Amino acid sequence: MKMAAPTASKAASLGCNNKPTFPELDFRSGARVEELNKLIQEFTKHDQREYDDQRALEIHTAKDFIFSMLGMVQKLDQKLPVANEYLLLSGGVREGVVDLDLDELNVYARGTDYDMDFTLLVPALKLHDRNQPVTLDMRHSALCHSWLSLRLFDEGTISKWKDCCTIVDHINGATNYFFSPTKVADWFHDSISIVLSEIQKKPQRGMPKVEKVEKNGTIISIILGVGSSRMLYDIVPVVSFKGWPAVAQSWLMENHFWDGKITEEEVISGFYLVPACSYKGKKDNEWRLSFARSEVQLKKCISSSLMQAYQACKAIIIKLLSRPKAISPYHLRSMMLWACDRLPANYLAQEDYAAHFLLGLIDDLQHCLVNKMCPNYFIPQCNMLEHLSEETVMLHARKLSSVRSDPAEHLRTAIEHVKAANRLTLELQRRGSTTSIPSPQSDGGDPNQPDDRLAKKLQQLVTENPGKSISVFINPDDVTRPHFRIDDKFF
Repeated sequence: MKMAAPTASKAASLGCNNKPTFPELDFRSGARVEELNKLIQEFTKHDQREYDDQRALEIHTAKDFIFSMLGMVQKLDQKLPVANEYLLLSGGVREGVVDLDLDELNVYARGTDYDMDFTLLVPALKLHDRNQPVTLDMRHSALCHSWLSLRLFDEGTISKWKDCCTIVDHINGATNYFFSPTKVADWFHDSISIVLSEIQKKPQRGMPKVEKVEKNGTIISIILGVGSSRMLYDIVPVVSFKGWPAVAQSWLMENHFWDGKITEEEVISGFYLVPACSYKGKKDNEWRLSFARSEVQLKKCISSSLMQAYQACKAIIIKLLSRPKAISPYHLRSMMLWACDRLPANYLAQEDYAAHFLLGLIDDLQHCLVNKMCPNYFIPQCNMLEHLSEETVMLHARKLSSVRSDPAEHLRTAIEHVKAANRLTLELQRRGSTTSIPSPQSDGGDPNQPDDRLAKKLQQLVTENPGKSISVFINPDDVTRPHFRIDDKFF
């Protein structure tokens, strides 16, 4: 007896459907999404180093040295506020943690020049007594920039700082002092150099070695050697405000990805003026608005997979788009924040979507270049790419096109770079373990040395709070007891 062949529906029900299953592919490059995810994970593993007790103590020692140095700077001529509040950010200025121009910065490489990098915002002036929106003098400036008249401050402040101002005489005979970012940076560098010279005349056991002090534009870069580590501090003189600038008031009216996750009060607690001018601005007078404090809060609401994609993308573009200087990692950070507003939170929370996010960030950056448009996240009417020439944006867009055509290869290159930097660091640590300056742990005769409990506490703070805001309250008359805050927690 002959049996009829099963129909298609029956075959499917019997498990005879032989339709092949394909791995998920990126349409543009043909790369396997699973492979890209694995490469991003490998990059993250090598990029995010774990710190042992020794390294945690070295970080703490370097931080204390910098804060003590700033306390001595305050004592020189009483210009800096007596009770100051610093913002310490993980990552140097070259990493895009603050919106500053990179053109005037010397090139430092991790592994070759330093092992860890930080940015420290140091208020030269504070305006913390106003609760209403802060109105700045933007008549002479491009969007996101402002001049700062010392008329906002008392006579004592004007007297202290007028040598760091440009002077404008009005027709009515009044004199207006405008706080000058370039003159402030010159004064700051000179003062730090004087203090460091005095410190080095009386070296103490366990004190960090100052390996380099350089003025890069309006930023002072210091590389410290402590124990077996080299730490880069980019110190930025700023003007600190409580409240929120009037020019960014409309941004608060929009819906944002952080709504309901953190409070508006946390986001708008304050802002800065940093020493950077617009493309056609007057360098001696113009400051740039910075929302670094707010960005620290927003970062809490970004998924780990998106942050991993961002860090990998940043590593790729920093070298690829370094010449001519046109695109900063800060532009990429802004695009990531816009993406968080644009895309559903449950989509961005997918743990295995890092590859999609990386490809999306590359696409976004290329789109911004082709259209010469990258809005500032907090002041969208400010286009951060407006000043670029058509030739420059198309050159960078073509470079990004090569990345988009083979993202796996560029990820492998980024992994090799970070592994090479780590090898250099380990090699220097091995060579320096017997010849470098003693670490704070090595001086057993000092009864005030930290014990194991402190080491464990420091390690916990460092490893649990990567990239978080650390505000430090320091009394220059007693620099041995700084009080510092990680986000909203006090220690």
